[in-house]
Formats: sequence, C-alpha cells, structure tokens
Amino acid sequence: MFNLEGKIAAITGGGSGIGKAIAELFASQGAEVFILELNEATGEETVKNILSKGGKAKAFTCNVAEQTQVKDVFAAIVNESNRVDILVNCAGISHIGRLENTTEADFDRIFAVNVKGVYNAMAGVILHMKKQGGGVILNLASIAGSIGIADRFAYSMSKGALISMTFSVAQDYVADNIRCNCISPARVHTAFVDGFLKKNYAGKEEEMFEKLSKVQPIGRMGKPEEIAALALYLCSDEAAFVTGTDYPIDGGYIRLRN
Repeated sequence: MFNLEGKIAAITGGGSGIGKAIAELFASQGAEVFILELNEATGEETVKNILSKGGKAKAFTCNVAEQTQVKDVFAAIVNESNRVDILVNCAGISHIGRLENTTEADFDRIFAVNVKGVYNAMAGVILHMKKQGGGVILNLASIAGSIGIADRFAYSMSKGALISMTFSVAQDYVADNIRCNCISPARVHTAFVDGFLKKNYAGKEEEMFEKLSKVQPIGRMGKPEEIAALALYLCSDEAAFVTGTDYPIDGGYIRLRN
C-alpha cells in the first residue's frame, strides 16, 4: 500500500519542516521528487538525504510568489519527466499580529507567499495534469484557516483562502481526474517553532514550549513525520475516492478543547 513507484512529485517548501518530511517519505515510497525551495542550501540538503538512501530527487531554487519562476520550473520538470503526478504545496510563511498591528506590507507579504504562491504552483501544473489524464494536488493549510486563533489575523486569512481554493479546484477539475485536498495541522514541532521561542522567549524556551504543547488536548505538538504520513495517504492511489476535503490533524484541538 501507498506505493508511489513511478510517480513524479513536486513539493514546494521541501527544504525544511513538514515539506522536508513529505519529500523524504514520498521518495522512500518510490516517487521521484522535485523540490521547489527558496533556500537553495536547504533544498539541496533534502536532495542529498534522499539520494543517500537510494531515492530520486532534484531541487530547484524558486520563489513561489513569482509566477514566471514557478511556471519555468514546472516546464523544466515536464520536459525532463514528461509528467507531474503529484503537487504538494508546503511553502509558506507565518505572521503574528492582530488587524490593528498588521501593516499593509505584512499583509501583502503573507498573501504573496501563502495565497498567490499556491495559486502559482497549481496554475503551473493544472494544464499538464489535464493533458496527461489526471493528478493529485495537496495543499498545506492550517486550523487557523477555519477557526479563530488569537494574534494570527493575516496568517489565518491566507490559510482560509487556501482552503477555499482547494475546494474550488476539486470542484472544477473532478471530471479531469484531478483530485485536490488540503491538510490543516495544529501546531507542529519544527525548527521554525524553536527559532520563534528563541527569538521571543529567550531563557524561557522550555517553559513556553511546554505551554504551547499543551494547547493541543493530546498534550503535545505534532511531528512533521505525522503530517507526512497523512499526505502520503492522500496522494496515493489508496485515496482515489477522496477529493474536495480539508483534513484537520490537530491533536484534538478543534473538537476537544474546553
């Protein structure tokens, strides 16, 4: 089960965090992985890890907010592999702030990456997927996109838009055998979380980590590998009957919190 042998998978933001975990898991399951990553060093590091385990991978340095760059990368992938079977949109940035202290520049930056970046990537593959007779698109959203989270105004906006785009693409292309779903994690322990705590709570990292972990009723943060496991299912042939759905993976946050 969950065999991706012969599949061509493109993953934005595959150089770190959840994107890295997805790239490495997909490669271990037989997919040839193409990583679109703004940070050239982290993209190449993920490729190195995959190749060292006998997998197939290649990285492209790409700013997903720039449509021309994204379309050029997908043209190169199709030129090399003749198809794109799977697109996973993991590239994204965060922001802390309410409406009153979110500047126009903050808002535009979040929108450019988290919303337009996903639009650019989907637009870059959709015609190829139609021509080849189908494909799978998976977007990494957040529980912030469907419920209110304090001090995450612009970030929540962007993830809500991503969820809506997912539903629209699923509706518009179901007849083309293109499935589109999204995953909405709660807090996941990545290097971003560690950096955030170091920057904002110097000397109190352990205390704050424990506090943030307990926000999830299950009592801890998620692991990138756990999100990757759900992504693998949704992008595999075992999920052939699944489209147009948002999957919370949140340690009980939405349903079980008091």
